[in-house]
Amino acid sequence: MLSRLLDVFSRHLAMDLGTANTLMYTRASGIVLNEPSVVALDVITNKVLAVGREAKEYMGRTPQRIKAVRPMRDGVIADFDVTKNMIEYFIRKVVRRLHIIKPTIVICVPTGITQVEKRAVIEAAHLAGAREVFLIEEPMAAAIGANLPIHEPLGNLVVDVGGGTTEVAVITMSAIAYAESVRVAGDAMNQAIQRYLKDAFQLVVGENMAERVKMLIGSAAPLPQALVAEVSGKDSTQGSPKVVRISDSHIREALRETTNAILAAIFKTLEKTPPELSADIARNGILLAGGGTLLKGLDQLIAREVRLKVIVDSDPLTTVLRGTGRTLDDKKFFSRVYIN
Repeated sequence: MLSRLLDVFSRHLAMDLGTANTLMYTRASGIVLNEPSVVALDVITNKVLAVGREAKEYMGRTPQRIKAVRPMRDGVIADFDVTKNMIEYFIRKVVRRLHIIKPTIVICVPTGITQVEKRAVIEAAHLAGAREVFLIEEPMAAAIGANLPIHEPLGNLVVDVGGGTTEVAVITMSAIAYAESVRVAGDAMNQAIQRYLKDAFQLVVGENMAERVKMLIGSAAPLPQALVAEVSGKDSTQGSPKVVRISDSHIREALRETTNAILAAIFKTLEKTPPELSADIARNGILLAGGGTLLKGLDQLIAREVRLKVIVDSDPLTTVLRGTGRTLDDKKFFSRVYIN
């Protein structure tokens, strides 16, 4: 009776606390927040000046007194206090009025998360105002979001390419049979583009520019029609402003090491998968989710190299959050997927 009363007066939230973006979901309204996981701080007073989309625009453009930081690194908390402030800001933005009872939150985390990192996420959410905190692994949430039959004794292979980590997992009977978590994903792609432009063109660009280039002309496989873009930055030898013209083939070369690391994680997972589950995967194929899978041609590259059918979720940016949110609708039915 008490738990039912608490459910009536509280606001249930699902959170995809990502390295690149934080998304939130409520049962009543669906996806209610999608903002960069960035916080702008006054370095002297340590006061939070901006969070989310506004703070991301500060990156690379701030005076010495202000710094824009990303408190999540490789899918886990790198700066506890800043993460707590960020979670609190997002909760208050979603839950606009003070509720009698604090909200219950389900948060998705990488499969490779340690016990210390789990405690840090839970503590940050409690300090930010959560009543109860449940954790779910990202590939499990992606499978639920894509409506895979996770409760059945069938093998399903999920590849979730996020901002900080790529999660590759075989799921059966509401559990992960085997998983690989590699800290190579969207952020690593941006950094690879920055290194390549500096080495090949003596051009220094910021993280935001590298991300824009990736989204505009980046690809993992050859494209039907070549793409080109002008990229602005700073000459690494003279320090003066510089503009260079680059093509999708340049960015494909820049990303080769990153895409090879993702392929290696998939091959290792398949190697460790029991034969019966492998047979299921051969029939069902591979599900791709996460913002990193929006890289042009990544699905084609994986299908060609792994020789399996590859299915990209209809909205890969929100697959994990949708699955996390679905568990809120029936916590008893999905109770076995929580890892705390």
